[in-house]
Amino acid sequence: MRPPLARIPIGSPLQILLLACSFALTAYAGVRLLAGDWFGVALWFVGAALLHDLVLLPLYTVADRAVVRGLDAARRREWTLYVRVPAALSGLLLLVWFPLISGMVERRYRLVTGMSTDVFLARWLLITAALFGGSALLLVLRLRGTAKHRQPDAR
Repeated sequence: MRPPLARIPIGSPLQILLLACSFALTAYAGVRLLAGDWFGVALWFVGAALLHDLVLLPLYTVADRAVVRGLDAARRREWTLYVRVPAALSGLLLLVWFPLISGMVERRYRLVTGMSTDVFLARWLLITAALFGGSALLLVLRLRGTAKHRQPDAR
């Protein structure tokens, strides 16, 4: 019997090279990011972590539990992914584009680009509708496929 740490799992040389390159790129980005206002960046990072852990995580946990309870039947429980995936993607888009969707940076955006932020809310809503519509379509196709497999051959 060999000891548990007899062989440390090390990847291929290519994996090690890619990992070293990713660490180097991360270090470079960190140095460049922290060069200007390191305290502001650190404060933003800590604030974002606290906001996520203390506010957002409980909110989307409650929302997910509501979806699971709403689809309580054992067979319908697997339908939750058809709600979770589009909701997560839509939430991620909202998180990334929130300043433009909300119009909070309208003046600055117009000065820099010469364009308006009016279209961002409508486009985000359309993308969200398309995500949920596509997910519903996939669910319907999946249910039709399983219904065909369950029906015995009438011959």
